[in-house]
Amino acid sequence: MIKVAPSLLAANAMCFGDEIRRMADVGADLLHFDVMDGVFVPNISFGPGVAQAAAGCGLPLDVHLMIVEPHKYLEAFAKAHPAYISIHLEASTDVARDLKRIRELGVGAGLAISPDTPVEAVRLYLGQFDMLLVMSVYPGFGGQKYIDRCTDKVAEAAAMLREAGVEAEIEVDGGINAETGVCAANAGATILVAGSALYKAQDPGALCRQLQNL
Repeated sequence: MIKVAPSLLAANAMCFGDEIRRMADVGADLLHFDVMDGVFVPNISFGPGVAQAAAGCGLPLDVHLMIVEPHKYLEAFAKAHPAYISIHLEASTDVARDLKRIRELGVGAGLAISPDTPVEAVRLYLGQFDMLLVMSVYPGFGGQKYIDRCTDKVAEAAAMLREAGVEAEIEVDGGINAETGVCAANAGATILVAGSALYKAQDPGALCRQLQNL
């Protein structure tokens, strides 16, 4: 089944604990935790303390670091015992070092690429990550529209992993809903990040199950 990861960025900030538990109750698999620094992306969001608090609310964390020099913060976020920590290929000064360190901390290592970064750029790191995060919007803000051409990138990534004999999840993040989730899943995605679509749905449980069964 497809794993579904609600994005906390779309939740009601006045009651994060309840919002996380609501997604756990409807059957979500992970909590996507967007970390933004106002440098790599033009927005600021959550820090390690919020991650550690969120870790006790019922869903394993999927920490997405949209920050420069991510190596400085890996240990702090690892204290939340997440399932994954993802760094951006475009933001790390030493991708291999950072992926290795994430694994050393006992966490699944994720490598994220923005819409304009070619999939071929990750070939050098095959076998060094446990998840490839393909951004289907430009990182920095929630509620953006899915970029259709990113579907081809997901298919290219799936083919690359298959041909190399590498096992890794493919996560798609940005503009995922009932319609675009089909495109991403058919192309090879195994984890779908859904923010506004899930948190604003009249029946988030039904949407969650629909995405999981794609």
